[in-house]
Amino acid sequence: ALVGERIATRRPAAYLTKEAWLQNVPFYVDERVIVPRSFIAELLADGEGEGTLDAWLSDRTQRVLDLCTGNGSLAVLAAMAWPEIRIEAADISEDALAVARINVDRHGLQDRIRLLHSDGLAACPGPYDLILCNPPYVNAQSMAQLPPEYRAEPALALAGGSDGMDFIRRLL
Repeated sequence: ALVGERIATRRPAAYLTKEAWLQNVPFYVDERVIVPRSFIAELLADGEGEGTLDAWLSDRTQRVLDLCTGNGSLAVLAAMAWPEIRIEAADISEDALAVARINVDRHGLQDRIRLLHSDGLAACPGPYDLILCNPPYVNAQSMAQLPPEYRAEPALALAGGSDGMDFIRRLL
C-alpha cells in the first residue's frame, strides 16, 4: 500500500512512514519539515576522524547552535557526538520546531537541547562556540524545476531567493 501511494502521489517515502534515518539514527518527519539529508551529519557522525567538526572545538567549547534546525536532526546528532556540550536549535517555523521537539524528546535529549523560535539569529542568545547551519539555498530557477517529491517539502526550508543566497546574505 505504501509503495502504491508513493508511486501515485510522488510524496516522499519519509512522509508516508513518518520516519527518516540520518547517520543510522531514526527521526520523526512529516510535511512540516524537509526530509533530513544534510552532509553536515556525516561531519558530526565521523567521530574524531579526518573531515570532522572536532577541529572547530576545544576543551573550552560549551555552546553550539543549530540554526535552521528543521526537524532537529543535526542538533540531536551534535548532542550525541558531544555529550558534554549544550545545544540550542533555532528555526523560524513553529511547525518545524514542533517536529524538532518530537525528535529531541524521542532521543531523551530535552535536558541538553533547547529549542528557539528565531528568524535567523534574532532570538539566539550567543555567543556560540560553533554554529551549524543548513539554510534554505535553492535558487528560484531550480525551485521551479524540482520534481514533485521535493515540491512536497516546505518551500520555506528550501527556497533561497533568485540566486539561493537570500538567507545567507542576511546571516552574514
